[in-house]
Amino acid sequence: MSESTQVVERSKVRERRAPALRWRWAALGLLLAAAVYAPFQLVPFHVFQLTMVLVYAVALLGLNLLVGHAGQISLGHGAFFAIGAYGAAILLHRWDVPYPLTLPVTAVLAFLLGLALGVPAMRLRGLYLALVTLAIAIFLVPLLKRFEELTGGSMGLTLAKPAPPAWSGLAEDQWLYFLTLAVAAAAFLVAVGLLRSRVGRALHAIRDNEAAAEVMGVRLSVYKTLAFAWSAMFAGAAGCVYTWVIGFVSPDSFTVNLSISLLAGLVVGGLGSMAGPVLGALFVVFVPSISQGFNDVPPGVIFGLLIIAVMYVAPTGLAGLAGRLINKIPRKE
Repeated sequence: MSESTQVVERSKVRERRAPALRWRWAALGLLLAAAVYAPFQLVPFHVFQLTMVLVYAVALLGLNLLVGHAGQISLGHGAFFAIGAYGAAILLHRWDVPYPLTLPVTAVLAFLLGLALGVPAMRLRGLYLALVTLAIAIFLVPLLKRFEELTGGSMGLTLAKPAPPAWSGLAEDQWLYFLTLAVAAAAFLVAVGLLRSRVGRALHAIRDNEAAAEVMGVRLSVYKTLAFAWSAMFAGAAGCVYTWVIGFVSPDSFTVNLSISLLAGLVVGGLGSMAGPVLGALFVVFVPSISQGFNDVPPGVIFGLLIIAVMYVAPTGLAGLAGRLINKIPRKE
């Protein structure tokens, strides 16, 4: 194929992708505008719900790096979320560390622990890896209860929430929302940067075919370990912000159900997409609230039925369904 033909083909590819890109940028702009506008129009409880959506979106962003982009399954993501939450709580409660400093400290702590977990991940895959990560989520709760002097035991720790500065003119719920929005925006920018770099290409190669990736020169051990570390880092940051927002941590808030809910939310939102963590976070936050409205039906039944329904209608998740709908929009020839 001549060089001129290749240029023409690339031009045609860009033209085919242009409508989808315009829709994505338009959707992103509208989403950001709505995110900034929302806390001034909603009651405090609904602002709190949106804040929790942003918190879980950051956690799911990390899980998406590991599961959706690197192809490594994890049932222990809630454990790193808990480490970030308790790390921030202990720093604030025991040593009076300023709120802003708790975020980088807990993120680094979770990163290092994720790096340690990534070592066995080099030798395990599939169900075996899932069992190892599940074990971590299971034994974390009794471990938190064991060290009562540090973690508060079963009673947990109660903390003061970050107060809005006088110059902001914001209520406490609005201030916490914008703090969380800033952290979420930074987390998404970091994730996009990772995925557009050589790292992202290596993770995708490992996900698609490990043997082929190794032949192409991808160091499987290095990138698998780093995938766990980055995933844990995002979860730790989300757990830290969770402590800011809730002002309380206890072991019962971080049971294995949290890890399962996060994984289910990501699958429903859409693996391997940037919109998946946001849609999954909406699912994790609002479905339990909707389920409580059915007094005669256990909440878990509603949660499970909705997962089945979404997977039947959108096997690739809600983000995949949205992408297919956009692609069906008529294009100008």
